[in-house]
Amino acid sequence: MKRNASAVWEGGLKDGKGSISTDSGVLSETQYSFATRFESGEGTNPEELIAAAHAGCFSMALSLILGESELTPESIATKASVSIESCDDGFEIPAIHLDVTARIPGADEETFLNAANAAKAGCPVSKVLNAEITMDARLEP
Repeated sequence: MKRNASAVWEGGLKDGKGSISTDSGVLSETQYSFATRFESGEGTNPEELIAAAHAGCFSMALSLILGESELTPESIATKASVSIESCDDGFEIPAIHLDVTARIPGADEETFLNAANAAKAGCPVSKVLNAEITMDARLEP
């Protein structure tokens, strides 16, 4: 299975602009620019899209792992924070932090944390990223 997205960029780095689209149509010529990436302009940016992909992938992986223990989550809320930093040869993403809150009837803290750590290590997006991945995970009553 393959999933596709495309980007078009026009102009220089700081004065140019681009658009991102996905085959599903969820993103259709969605605007991005230097301002949306490094300032506070309107639109999206690659790091925000990575964060969304990681949060979604992790949440699904956690649901899968919990299901293997016959636990069905009522809710899993995941926020992924992607850090971008300047380095010697441009920029890099050295770290991503996952902040997870879940409500899982019948789950104890140990089972939840074991499942969350397995999802953090095992979700496909985590596996493709070359960044330190940290996590705060909370089980709600």
